[in-house]
Amino acid sequence: MERFYGNLMMLMTSREIDATPVANCTQCSYRHNRLTANQCQPGEACVRVKSGRQIDKFFRNNIDLSVDYLHDEFWEIRAIAARYAPIECLHELLQDPDETVRRVVAYRAPIEWLDQLIYDNDREVRITVADRLPATRLEALAVDPDYLVRAYVARRLPKGRLFRMLYDKDRQVRKEVVARLPEVSLGLMADDPEPEIRRVVAERIDEESLILLVNDPDWVVRYIVAQRAPLEILPRLQRDPEADIVELVSQRLNSSSG
Repeated sequence: MERFYGNLMMLMTSREIDATPVANCTQCSYRHNRLTANQCQPGEACVRVKSGRQIDKFFRNNIDLSVDYLHDEFWEIRAIAARYAPIECLHELLQDPDETVRRVVAYRAPIEWLDQLIYDNDREVRITVADRLPATRLEALAVDPDYLVRAYVARRLPKGRLFRMLYDKDRQVRKEVVARLPEVSLGLMADDPEPEIRRVVAERIDEESLILLVNDPDWVVRYIVAQRAPLEILPRLQRDPEADIVELVSQRLNSSSG
């Protein structure tokens, strides 16, 4: 045993030279069982140092101890322990003061717990909730103050319930909406203030409804209209200020008459 501890101290000294955090194993309660069984190792797998890599490896090797650290004073230990602890032990951590811990819980918690995190003050927690909640239960997050959360909601909300997000103040959210909105409802976004949104409308809307976009201020939108619109709409674009559009319209009309 003396030889074992002698080698241990030599290893600890070498670790200190390369700046890797190393705990003093001679004072650790795990030295007689976990250490000798190679379930922990100074500088590699240790819960006594502030090193996320070492803490994570310690709990991978000692999953049974993870529950004992769920209320540790160091947030990183709690967060990493929460990755390995049985799910049923995580409920109290829904209110943990550290957002990193709550993010882990949001990722692992049973779906029925997630309602308690819908109004969490951390965006990443709410994004995880938006990503995991059943689509039918996402309504509360459709008005989240953060645009990224709302964007996740727009990706997953049932298509028939996207109407409440048609006029979201953020362009990224509306891009998600216009990509999924039922074709018959796309006309409601034909006057969106962002050209890139209207371009998607022009690409997806039914051909007869393209008449809504023949006077669009964006030439790309009008070009898409010229490509897709029925022939009876094309004369409206024959005097378009964009030469490429006029040429395309002329080609289509001449081709149809030939």
